[in-house]
Amino acid sequence: MAALLPGGVTATSRRVVETMNKVRALIVDDSSVMRKIVERSLRQAGIELDKVVEASNGAEALAALQSNVVDLILCDINMPVMDGLEFVRQVATVGSAKGVPIVMITTEGSESHVVAALSAGARGYIRKPFTPDQVKEHVLSLLGKKP
Repeated sequence: MAALLPGGVTATSRRVVETMNKVRALIVDDSSVMRKIVERSLRQAGIELDKVVEASNGAEALAALQSNVVDLILCDINMPVMDGLEFVRQVATVGSAKGVPIVMITTEGSESHVVAALSAGARGYIRKPFTPDQVKEHVLSLLGKKP
C-alpha cells in the first residue's frame, strides 16, 4: 500500500500531478547545438520540462513519436533526410501526435515559408535568432498556459 502524505495524497499521485504540469517536448533540428539552445530557451522561459526528446531530422522525429508521447514539438525547416515541412505534413499520420502543437524555429523567414509551415499544420513560427521571451510567448499560448 502506498504511504499517505499530508492531506491524504499518496507519493505516487503527487508525482503524477507534478508531472502533469510539466511539458514533454520533441526538438527537431539537424544541429545538436541548436537543439540544446532551444531546450535551454524553454527552461529560461520558465517552461518546466518533464522530458525532452531530440531528433536530427523529420524521419528520426517520426520514429521518436512512435515510442514517445509529447505535448509540444519545436522543429526546424531545413534538415537532411526529411525537412520540417514534410515532417509537419506526416505528423498527422501518427496517432499519439495528432493535435500536438508544432512550432517551427528556423532561419527561413520569408512569408512563403511561414505560410507553407502554417498550411502544413504548424501552429507557430519563430525566426532564428530568438530570445527565451519569444519562445515563451509562442509556447505558453499554444499549451494553454498563462505567462
